[in-house]
Amino acid sequence: MDFSMVGPGIVLGLGCLGSAIGCSIAGMASHGVMTHVEEGHGKFIGLSALPSSQAIYGFVLMILMSNSLKAGTLSPLSGVGIAFFVGLAIMVSSIYQGKVVATAIQASAKQPAIFGKCAAAAGIVESFALFAFVFALLII
Repeated sequence: MDFSMVGPGIVLGLGCLGSAIGCSIAGMASHGVMTHVEEGHGKFIGLSALPSSQAIYGFVLMILMSNSLKAGTLSPLSGVGIAFFVGLAIMVSSIYQGKVVATAIQASAKQPAIFGKCAAAAGIVESFALFAFVFALLII
């Protein structure tokens, strides 16, 4: 049995799981707020999609990791280790970004002028997924 592609599967799966959870948390907040405000719905929906980007990080890492495994420049065990911990970082970042976005949606519904500041806070949380992504690129 060949287990060499377990690592790429792990990093993709964890990235997608985190994005799904983060987007659902933010989406639920968006739905709740849209029932109370008459305008600005598009920006709330846009914010609720922010955690989806971490799935892209997992997808890119899956492709690059599988190529490295096929080329023999990465061992399957190293791939699993990298995928698990980087995928975990990406997943947790997505979930917490969803929570930050949920509060950003609630806050900017009450004070529309702070929307940009709230979006910046969500970007800060995403930066940790980006760090994990870039560091993984350096070692695979």
